[in-house]
Amino acid sequence: MSRKTLPQRGRLITHHSLLITLAVALAVASGGCGARRTPDLARIFEGARARRGKPPLIIIPGILGSQLRNKTTREIVWPSAIRSDVDGLSLPTTPVLENNRDDLVADGIVTTARLVPKLERFSPEVLVYRELIGALRTYGGYREGSWENPLPGDDADTFFVFPYDWRRDNVETARLLIEKIEALKLKLGKPDLHFNIIAHSMGGLVARYAAAYGASDLPPAGVQPQPSWAGAAHVGKIFMIGTPNEGSAEALVTLLEGYSVTEGLRRRVRLLNKLSREDAITAPAIFQLLPHDGGVRFLDEDLKEIKVDLYSPATWREYGWSPLDDPEFLKRHATGRWRDEKASAKPGSLDELEKYFAAVLDRARRFHDALDAAAPDPARPVGLFAFGGDCEETLSAPVLRRDPKTNRWQTITQPHPFRNSAGREWKRKEVERAMYEPGDGRVTRRSLLGEAHVPPRRSPLFNSPFPLTYAVFACDLHSDLQTNKTIQDNALTLLLGELMN
Repeated sequence: MSRKTLPQRGRLITHHSLLITLAVALAVASGGCGARRTPDLARIFEGARARRGKPPLIIIPGILGSQLRNKTTREIVWPSAIRSDVDGLSLPTTPVLENNRDDLVADGIVTTARLVPKLERFSPEVLVYRELIGALRTYGGYREGSWENPLPGDDADTFFVFPYDWRRDNVETARLLIEKIEALKLKLGKPDLHFNIIAHSMGGLVARYAAAYGASDLPPAGVQPQPSWAGAAHVGKIFMIGTPNEGSAEALVTLLEGYSVTEGLRRRVRLLNKLSREDAITAPAIFQLLPHDGGVRFLDEDLKEIKVDLYSPATWREYGWSPLDDPEFLKRHATGRWRDEKASAKPGSLDELEKYFAAVLDRARRFHDALDAAAPDPARPVGLFAFGGDCEETLSAPVLRRDPKTNRWQTITQPHPFRNSAGREWKRKEVERAMYEPGDGRVTRRSLLGEAHVPPRRSPLFNSPFPLTYAVFACDLHSDLQTNKTIQDNALTLLLGELMN
């Protein structure tokens, strides 16, 4: 999904200043300067990477960042350019969310994704987490450890990757993370060991919940969540890269339209095997990426904010977002088939799907309440560090207007000119300005810092309810932040400067 690029501080250039910048670059080239220089990490960390005694690391990928494999056939279902003949990505949709399982299991982090695996000579790779892992090895002096079979000495200078089924409930994933950490500490014989966490995108939400609540589930409906910081016994610092701490309006787009894994990357290519709308609505985790109550923004036809209860099934029915109001979906449902699936999980009855929808929306709202809950003790048992992008126009407020031809609600998520019912014509730039905010193309700067959340401010440096110790912004797209050299430079500086007591 193409986004307009804003001027980028000192490193990337605007189209209007291209010629001037090139002229300056040529003029100073003999002096060793350039217009788009990146940190020389090998030179910067030449001595630091040899330091020993660094606390161990856990790498948590974002949504779509873990490989999914059929546990019986061992076929890789995600990432894959071609739909499986046996497995789809859609989960069952019963109201009992924890029972909605299929035969897919997480089996490794996605380091690279080849668009067409069967045409390896001609199909380019899309880098995912390979460069991040490579930077930790090459510049940080870390080695990869095994959760199941750790070696003596793996309690330091080691990283562990945490793949997970990114479709499932984030609380379930956080509980799995805590269980794996506890088992690893037992094997290492280090009950007091603390891990630092590098988490990309949704992985940061998993890490935050695990730190604040440990392996506990959400409290019952109607009970106010209160962080216990049970996970602080295992976690020292959390490095959040592009984490939607107050949600992302792009999650709504995914639930309405589906999502291609390479959409938003520099190549602007689309995989044949995309996450379809039917896939998305069966995944509780995607609902948990929606904007939180305090950060929900919608605009009317006059580009003025309106109140929308994003977590009410009635709202989804009113605006035509529910698949139950999609004639094409209902037609496919009647045949027992999901779109783009050669073989799929049976979607169940429409009554069951309606109850599922209510349950998954309620679960998402309660998950957000838990993340937004402030601990009564202002102490900071776990350090939070934010790394993000703020040079890309990023969807913040979709427009809701009546289509004059059909009299049905229209949800505008891509800016374009339109005329309101009073005859006022909005130009594209006016619509874009109202709908978008600075961010990384998927997560706004405001969401990363949590600025939409209710005070009090907990950070001494930023207008944030989170006790952020440090924040860094660079100019890159959401899917590329983990490969950004400036972000890697800052993260490694913090990691390598800390040795175990």
